Amino acid sequence: MDFQCQTNKRLYEEHAATLQLLARVERVFTGRAGVYPPAPGDTEWPAFARSLLSAIEVEVARHFEFEERDLFPLLEEAGDGDLAALLVEEHVTIRAVAQSIAGLLRGSLAGELPPQQWQLLKTLALEFSERLSSHAQKEDGALLPVLENLLDQDTDRELFGAYAAG
Repeated sequence: MDFQCQTNKRLYEEHAATLQLLARVERVFTGRAGVYPPAPGDTEWPAFARSLLSAIEVEVARHFEFEERDLFPLLEEAGDGDLAALLVEEHVTIRAVAQSIAGLLRGSLAGELPPQQWQLLKTLALEFSERLSSHAQKEDGALLPVLENLLDQDTDRELFGAYAAG
């Protein structure tokens, strides 16, 4: 998509990166074919688990917080509160699944995940992938076009700067 606003470009790029990560989540969890836990000495699993955990705890959390704090109030003011409410509702659901996954990932990395919990991890990871993928696509198709028309250059510059600064 071709956005003029820097804020939208940044969010769109993050959505694209998230979709790549989610494709990897699906490959890992469907490709494992129920063989849990990973074999001793498997070096791919810890690297993957750490990257997914980081994405959940840092990137997704930061992205959602920015939208809720800085963007959704603008939508509400402009009369698009229904869209903001829907996206917040999805954030709540995605966060709940992500929190459960994060705990299971930490357990797996510490070598403390009981064998019966691996199936739960797989199920939750695939649910997370489905929900977050749908959410990112919804934001690309609905949120970003609304923001493109809503943000003036000064507001865009201010939002982009605040988001980039962390």
